[in-house]
Amino acid sequence: MGEIEVSNPLRVYHDLEDVIGSTPLVRLNRSTAESACSIYVKLEMLNPGGSVKDRIAFTILDAYERSGELKPGGTVVEATSGNTGVGLAIACALRGYKSIFVLPDKMSQEKVSMLRAFGARVVVTPTAVAPEDPRSYYSVADRLVKETPNAVLANQYHNPANPQSHYETTGPEIWEQTRGQVTDIVCGMGTGGTITGIARFVRDNGYDVKIIGVDPEGSILYDAWKQGGKVDGLVAASYLVEGIGEDFIPTTLDLDLVDEVIQVSDAESFAWTQRLVREEGIFCGGSCGAAMAGAMKYANKLGPDRNVVVILPDSGSRYLSKIFDREWMREHGFVFQESDTASVADVAQIKASMELVTAKLDDQLHQVIERMREHAVSQLPVVDDVGKCVGVVSEVDLLNYLMEVEQDLQSLRTIADVELADSPIVAEDMNFKEALPIITRHKVAIMVNDTGAPTGILTVIDALAWLSQQRTE
Repeated sequence: MGEIEVSNPLRVYHDLEDVIGSTPLVRLNRSTAESACSIYVKLEMLNPGGSVKDRIAFTILDAYERSGELKPGGTVVEATSGNTGVGLAIACALRGYKSIFVLPDKMSQEKVSMLRAFGARVVVTPTAVAPEDPRSYYSVADRLVKETPNAVLANQYHNPANPQSHYETTGPEIWEQTRGQVTDIVCGMGTGGTITGIARFVRDNGYDVKIIGVDPEGSILYDAWKQGGKVDGLVAASYLVEGIGEDFIPTTLDLDLVDEVIQVSDAESFAWTQRLVREEGIFCGGSCGAAMAGAMKYANKLGPDRNVVVILPDSGSRYLSKIFDREWMREHGFVFQESDTASVADVAQIKASMELVTAKLDDQLHQVIERMREHAVSQLPVVDDVGKCVGVVSEVDLLNYLMEVEQDLQSLRTIADVELADSPIVAEDMNFKEALPIITRHKVAIMVNDTGAPTGILTVIDALAWLSQQRTE
């Protein structure tokens, strides 16, 4: 229906269906600084249901309504990792249908709770079973459709409405938003609807755009692509990233349209998920991190003339009990990823309760010595008249100086008379891994803010304490 006009200046939409799509493209900066090409992300978590799957829900219901298979008061059943369920739950709420969703047990509790919030019935099934096993979420969904009167299976893995939605919306949006300058599109593969729909749009219009798929280790899609779409001898293994990867090839995925598939690990996916939040402010889920991990592997071989678009499927709000939970990450062996993205300021927080004591160039020596004694410190950053760090003075420096002069401490000798040590300076936002060799070599480093004012002192023991805390908490 689109926008409707009202008698006042407000611009409003008829309902949530009209809000789906037209998600923004945002350039990445800090996290992709090492890449020669430009990298943009399409923020699908800004759809009303919080994911790219909102795009297919109404298209699927429209097709069933046109065919007469879905009648008023009917029930929509789906096997889902959660996001398609949310999109369908919204569509069912607006059109008056009931809904039943079947999820594997590896999915986050946030997804289960969200679906139930819409009044849906949620059935949880084992993850580690074959697709044909009667306990699998595919098999259970099929059974529930047969047992429920006036029910249809949304069937996102085999429903042509899935890729068609992206052919009609996602692909054209990317082309229009980049003014036809997009050269590469990177997308995680699950049902394959997103990447297939975008690829068909690109191919049908003759656009010279590379289509790059991303698949988690444990899924069979990477190997299937390498084997020309054949699955003979391929066996899936377990992995923790949600929403992408499969143990079979959905008919909604056309691997012939994909130029390259890149495989990524859970660890790489979760590390990039956290980096997008901390370095770009994009609160997203694990499949987003997987897409970025794959995109960066691919982008490393590209030049400055390339414009890469990465599809980010959903929000981080659905993974607060997993990727963003320190204990869950530790239990699964991923807590070390935090040290990869931590800044110098993050490490300094371990000393947050300690007051930073400084000296000024015009401070008298006896004042500085008393300050060291009072605060039990052996060295002080020294600042100039505008508060910028100009060096560091230590108790050894003062002792050596006083042994060389023949005046008592009551004289007008100041810190400016002492030869200051040239202690290394590190910025607050510097990556800790980059700063660690500096701290190790010099035993100490002065942390400064963007104005050059000292905000802390980091020593080897501080680095050890922080790293130890990451391993044990």
